[in-house]
Amino acid sequence: MSLKPADSWYEATARRDAPLPALEGDVEADVCVVGAGLSGCSTAMHLAERGFRVVVLEAERIGYGASGRSGGQIIPGWAGGMDKIAAQLGKADAKRIWDYSIEGIELTRDLIARNQIDCELAWGHMHVALKPRQRLELLDMQREQVEDFGYDKLRFMEREETESWIASKRYVAGLHDSGAGHLHPLRYTIGVGKAAIAAGASIFEKSAVTDIRYGRTVTVKTAKGSVRAKFVALCANVGHVELSDRLASKLIGVASYIVATKPLGEARARALLRDNIAVADLNWIIDYYRLSGDHRLLFGGRVSYSGLDPLGTERATRQRMLNVFPQLADTEIDYAWGGMIDITMSRLPNFGRLEPNAYFLQGYSGHGMVATTIAGRILAEAIAGQAERFDVMARLKHHDFPGGRHFRRPTLVMAMTWFRLRDLMP
Repeated sequence: MSLKPADSWYEATARRDAPLPALEGDVEADVCVVGAGLSGCSTAMHLAERGFRVVVLEAERIGYGASGRSGGQIIPGWAGGMDKIAAQLGKADAKRIWDYSIEGIELTRDLIARNQIDCELAWGHMHVALKPRQRLELLDMQREQVEDFGYDKLRFMEREETESWIASKRYVAGLHDSGAGHLHPLRYTIGVGKAAIAAGASIFEKSAVTDIRYGRTVTVKTAKGSVRAKFVALCANVGHVELSDRLASKLIGVASYIVATKPLGEARARALLRDNIAVADLNWIIDYYRLSGDHRLLFGGRVSYSGLDPLGTERATRQRMLNVFPQLADTEIDYAWGGMIDITMSRLPNFGRLEPNAYFLQGYSGHGMVATTIAGRILAEAIAGQAERFDVMARLKHHDFPGGRHFRRPTLVMAMTWFRLRDLMP
């Protein structure tokens, strides 16, 4: 499966403006942001709103990477699980970090309204269980979020009620979240990028970073120019890891895939998913899906831990879709695309500093729509001198992937075999 953006339904419906210019020559700024995905655009916007001179360098175009290719699901919490965060930082700081995600949802809502971003925002999400032990996991999830975090937007459903929301016999239970939702991720990312430009930031596309020289002033180089800045913020997805062995050792890219059906028509689409909810199951290799504004089913559910594009990915992802919705057997696939998810060993996000004036955000591990948006605000606060919230996130510990540069991916592939087998267990 190609990773070319032309194969993405998001890119086909993004309504992009003309490309922004590439960086040429030497410029100065207060902050140089590397990467114009959601975390980079959010960081740039929040800094520019504070009066900082901000330059953003993007290797391709705004939202080209994971931010513009994802499932588009807006979900509270963080990848890796709140239990891991509590184990490292204690319950009080886990509650604070949970609250950051709730703030991130409200920030997402506010940015869309304030900047009139047409990104098909819809509310309602359901986690679903395929087997009895996952039903218990849903009950534990509800208990944790209600009792530990005071989150009151959840409703547990047994099989029959779940089937009234999702036209599938596959699930034994569901957990509906009225505070979560979904959107068109590329339109949203482009909209946040435009908001950053409107606030005064300069974004340069087709400006891949070739070198970074640290010091009291940081120099960030591209093929045709450079940026001298007081601070640098590394906000790219897997694209920036070659710039730092320290970051690369804690991060690995996993290929993920989505298909979009041909338009189903409004009546048939609405019959699949009540109230236009988004859905994700509890398997390690999850299925996740939602409807588009033009009444397609967007279905993701296949990954490659080898980093290679497996043969027949479109066919295999379609088959996963038919396992959920066999009534779509007559439906053709219009678009099939992939992207890279940057994951950490723990699946928790990795925020920190390489130098006192060099910050990084990475490792969202497939749970980034909300996390990237609020991370930009938190990073902007830190650069402006209010680092308390950033430092809470930076206290999360991260181990290197075993095996070194040459063997860490084969080691990961072998480890993931267990989790694939676990998905098949009762």
